[in-house]
Parts: sequence; C-alpha cells; structure tokens
Amino acid sequence: MASVNPYLNFNDTCEAAFNHYKSVFGGEFLTISRFSDSPAEYQGAPEEANKIMHVALPIGNNTILMGSDCPASWGRVSQGNSLSIAYNPDSEAAAKKAFEGLAAGGKVTMPLEKTFWGAYFGMVIDQFGVNWMINYTYEQPK
Repeated sequence: MASVNPYLNFNDTCEAAFNHYKSVFGGEFLTISRFSDSPAEYQGAPEEANKIMHVALPIGNNTILMGSDCPASWGRVSQGNSLSIAYNPDSEAAAKKAFEGLAAGGKVTMPLEKTFWGAYFGMVIDQFGVNWMINYTYEQPK
C-alpha cells in the first residue's frame, strides 16, 4: 500500500523538535541517526557530525513523521505557510492534548473549537515554525 509521510527539515533544531513531538504524540523513534553515523564521504563538516541526518517517529495509525537537520552546504531552511501537517486524532481528548502540546512555545492561529463542519479543529504554528492543523471529526448521525 502506498503512503505519504511528512518530512521536515530544520536549521540545527531537529533533535529538539522531534523530542518535543515525541512528548506530544508519544511512541518511540523508529530510527534516529546522525551525520557521524554515515560513511566519511557523506559526513560533511566536522561541526555538523552530531546533527540529525534522519529521524522517524510514528504518529497516528499509518503515518511516520520524519526529519533531518540541513547541512550548511544545502543552504538555510526557510519556514513558510505553504504547507501544514494535518493531524487527525481518534478522540477529542487526543486532539486537545496534541493541540496544547504543539501550541506550547508556539503561536495559535485558530483556536481549537467545535466547527460548523462537525469537527473539533484548530491551527497552530509550533515553536519550531511548523504549521499544524488538528482535526477530530465527530461521528455523524446516520
């Protein structure tokens, strides 16, 4: 089965970001590797050896949030508003927990509230500049 998983790039804050996401969503890293773990020809500058080359954290049923720090040779990451990660938890309580965790140190752009389309929805930019949309859809009457 095909899947799509978000991959986030950071300017030296990948480890902090993913430790934060782990505290919000729970679970364990599937993998976490540093540039120093790769063969010498891929390691880059010595001062970048401890940066995150790749990390993967399962969130939800079939989604893996992945990320890395960008080496200086790739240029700086610029955060923008052209992409948001939409997280669809399985309960209102899980939506509230995720929203509050992601909002800590970040900026709420739309409060988490019941909406006219039958969802508990809110938007936040987390402390690492990542845009999130939290959407728990209530069961619709039949």
